[in-house]
Amino acid sequence: MSGSRLMRAIRVSEFGGPAVLKLCSDVPVPVPGPRQVLIHVRACGVNPVETYIRSGGHGRKPTLPYTPGTDVAGVVEAVGDGVTAVKAGDRVFTTATVSGGYAEFTVAAEDCVHWLPDALDFPQGSAIGIPYFTAYRALVHKARAKAGETVLIHGASGGVGVAACQLSRALGLRVLGTAGTPEGMKLALSNGAHLIFNHREEGYTDKIMEATGGAGVDIIVEMLSNVNLSKDLQMMAFGGRVTVVGARGSIEINPRDTMAKESSIMGVALFCATQEEKKECAALLYAGMEAGWLRPVVGSHYPLEKAAQAQHDIIESPGASGKIVLTI
Repeated sequence: MSGSRLMRAIRVSEFGGPAVLKLCSDVPVPVPGPRQVLIHVRACGVNPVETYIRSGGHGRKPTLPYTPGTDVAGVVEAVGDGVTAVKAGDRVFTTATVSGGYAEFTVAAEDCVHWLPDALDFPQGSAIGIPYFTAYRALVHKARAKAGETVLIHGASGGVGVAACQLSRALGLRVLGTAGTPEGMKLALSNGAHLIFNHREEGYTDKIMEATGGAGVDIIVEMLSNVNLSKDLQMMAFGGRVTVVGARGSIEINPRDTMAKESSIMGVALFCATQEEKKECAALLYAGMEAGWLRPVVGSHYPLEKAAQAQHDIIESPGASGKIVLTI
């Protein structure tokens, strides 16, 4: 799987805090196998799930040592046998990698590699994969969103939140969002939210209920369920659905809150998606790129050697404002 060339890459040899992310300069450049693509990475998105995996607290633990990162954008360097979708020199983005994206080169399976339109730069390309595919899975495959319904994006200014705002608007939903800073609130409004609320203000859930005329929301895309799930259930319309995208711990809820309105709580895990579901999502996202409503918003840029800081900040920063990316 590796050749004689060497590259810089982040390696994790033990589970723990951000400090276990180590920059190595002597990592062999991987060689693509059959139906695999070697990509010269220009940018890689940083996702919260990567911090959970790195800490050892996620259900899926990679074999040590490993290189994190799934969402890269770059240029095809070479292709393995049987690859027909892309060729050397093509600009691409990925939804998963085989060898890890926090690196100068990565290998990805052909079906996880997608052509990147010229209208989007590499950092924007690295902000598509997990955020937009997760938003689509939450809204369409899990919540079965219908035009005219009201959705609350509970955490609308981060990578998945911005994607969910744009996608919800394109699907014909009435879009409510929350954010924790003035910058985040402005960002959500400029990316599809009809109304925005500050989730750091006391009583903000009352304001959300007022905005629905007391009826509640049909769908909630929840980024921090260990804090918000109990409140979410009290904001539901009859038959409402909460899609759990993120959780950093446990929470106590009252099951009666689901009984009263026959509401549902459903988890969202992108790795559970079938190939058919991924193809469906990709088709709609390409249509969004062509129509212009899919516009990834990139926040902070970090060089590869600052990967530990990037993972720290994505969890500890006071308010999200677009997608955090590594530039390589």
